[in-house]
Amino acid sequence: MIVYAIAFVFYVVDLANRSGDAEVSAGSASSASAAKAAGGGGTATLVKAGQKGAAAAPRSRWLRAGFALTVLGFALHLTATVLRGIAAHRVPWANMYEFALTATVAVVGIFLIVQFFVDLRFLGTLVTGLTLVFLGVAKVNYYVAIVPLVPALDSYWLVIHIIVAVLAVGFFTLSFGLSILQLLQVRRQTHLKAGQTQSLAFMGGFPNQVRLEDLAYRLAIIGFAFWTFTLIAGSIWAEAAWSRYWGWDVKEVWTFIIWVLYAGFIHARATRGWRGTRSAWLNIVSYAAVIFNFSIVNVFFKGLHAYSGL
Repeated sequence: MIVYAIAFVFYVVDLANRSGDAEVSAGSASSASAAKAAGGGGTATLVKAGQKGAAAAPRSRWLRAGFALTVLGFALHLTATVLRGIAAHRVPWANMYEFALTATVAVVGIFLIVQFFVDLRFLGTLVTGLTLVFLGVAKVNYYVAIVPLVPALDSYWLVIHIIVAVLAVGFFTLSFGLSILQLLQVRRQTHLKAGQTQSLAFMGGFPNQVRLEDLAYRLAIIGFAFWTFTLIAGSIWAEAAWSRYWGWDVKEVWTFIIWVLYAGFIHARATRGWRGTRSAWLNIVSYAAVIFNFSIVNVFFKGLHAYSGL
């Protein structure tokens, strides 16, 4: 957690530098416009390319340092998760503490892997921040000593079911973060049209709202595919454990509710033209249901899936 915390600080400094860069750019643009208006034709001033990149260099340095620390934190996090499994002589996701440990390592791992396809390092603040919060809550509220698996969980379906679930949560988390940034970008554009150039200045270096929405949608589709298989695998496992595929247990119901919400988000955007803020809010509500399912349903609702270990 200490490494993630330091990485979070570096990402925050990078955001601060983005804000400063935006202010400098706005000031330069205003000065250039004023000079052009005063001079009529005027004389063009040449600026070296190195001077233009000088302002961005510190930001890149902070961002690279934060990302490197994220990689180091992930390596330590993964090691801790594996060691927990070795100590328990089983897969490390038999209770809420272990699931939180595994889910957060999946979120960070997917964040790192996605960088090979699209640069999402600007999500580093959110990813490391959420990881710190989830790990802190898990350590304080969910930690339990290592215990053997209960008979109902002692199955190879545990591995299949939980792996696809944590992968789905990882992609949903990144999609959620992009939707948050999309709303902030929309707000910034609204303020710019009103002449408030200093509002959310750090968003100036981020992709525009259309690009953010498109990335959130694509990641949600991948997460939805994994969540669909989570639902299917859970039903098959339920038939093997309890001799029925579906029993309207509270956990089963909430898993289905999450599936319906994300299906609605994907369908509404693809066929009904739900774009912009409506699409972002529906994605955020869907992710809120995922968090509610883990933090509230597992603790306060009793049923056949009451394996929180608390």
